[in-house]
Amino acid sequence: MTAPGTAPDNDIPAGDDGTPRSSRRVRHWLAGAGVTALAAVLGITLAVRGGATPACAAPPTGNAVHKGKASFYDAGRSGGNCSFPGPPADRLYVALGASQYSGSAACGSYLEVTGPKGKVRVMVMDQCGGCGPSKIDLSTEAFTRIADRSQGIAPVTYRAVVNPPLDGGLTFRLKGGASKYWFAVQVGNHGNPLRSVEAMGPGGGFRKAARQSDNHWTIEGGIGPGPYSIRVTDVYGRQATATGIRMVTKQVQRSTATLASASPTPSGSPSAPPSPTTAPAPTPTESVAPTATVEALAGAAAPLDRPRC
Repeated sequence: MTAPGTAPDNDIPAGDDGTPRSSRRVRHWLAGAGVTALAAVLGITLAVRGGATPACAAPPTGNAVHKGKASFYDAGRSGGNCSFPGPPADRLYVALGASQYSGSAACGSYLEVTGPKGKVRVMVMDQCGGCGPSKIDLSTEAFTRIADRSQGIAPVTYRAVVNPPLDGGLTFRLKGGASKYWFAVQVGNHGNPLRSVEAMGPGGGFRKAARQSDNHWTIEGGIGPGPYSIRVTDVYGRQATATGIRMVTKQVQRSTATLASASPTPSGSPSAPPSPTTAPAPTPTESVAPTATVEALAGAAAPLDRPRC
C-alpha cells in the first residue's frame, strides 16, 4: 500500500481522479476493444436472428443449373420460414441457404432436383440455416425419390422450374393483425418467384407493397377496409391481377388469376400468357374464403436482373 503523500509505485502522475494515467489509457483501450468485439458479436447474432439477406442474393431462375449436395429434414406441419399455412399436400418441399432463399424471394417457386436415383420437383418452403450456396435441404419424401435415405447426403444438380403447371390460380392470405391501417398479404400458388406485389383499396390507385423476410408483402398506413385488387408480377414479367380480395385474416382466398402456363417453358423467358384457369372449390378449412375474379393478365417477358457478385 502506498503511503500518503508519496507517488504510486509506477511513478506515473495520476489523473484528476487519482487513477494513474497509463492505467486509465489501458482501461480505455480495453473498453474500446470490448465494445468493438461485443458489437461484432451482436451484429452477427442480429443478422442470424433477423434472417439478414446476403448482399449478393437471388433465387434460382431461368435455365441455370446448380451443382451441390442435398440432405433431408422433416418440417412436420410447419409451413417453414415462408410462413405457409402448412407444407404442400405431396410433402415435396425444399429449404435453401440464405443467398438463394434471398429474404423470402424464393418462396413458392419450384426446383427440379436430380440425384443418383432420379428427379423430383419440389416447392421452396423454408430457409436452411446451415446451408451454403451449394447445399439444399429436401423433405424426407423428396430425398428418398432421388437418393437412398441411408446416404444422408447426396450429390445433386438442381434448376428452377419455369412456369410450373399448377392446380388453380393465385391465392391470397392476409396476415393476422392486418387491418385497414396496415396491409399485409401473402401470395401463394404463383409458381415463379415474384418480383413485385401491388394492391389497391376502395380509394383507388395501386400502391407497391414491400417484401418481408417472412414472405408477406406489406403497405404501411394501410389501404382501407377492402375489398382489394392485387396485382402480382413475377421475375419474368408475367403479370396477373385479382379482384375482390376481402379483409379476412388468416384465411386462404382463391382467385382464377394465374401467372403460370399449362406446362413448363424450357427457356428463361416465358411464352405468351395463357387464358386464366378456373379455380377449384375451396377445401373445408377454406370455406369462408371468397373467390376472387380475374381483372387482367399480361405477359411481357423481362427476366430478373440478377446481382453481379
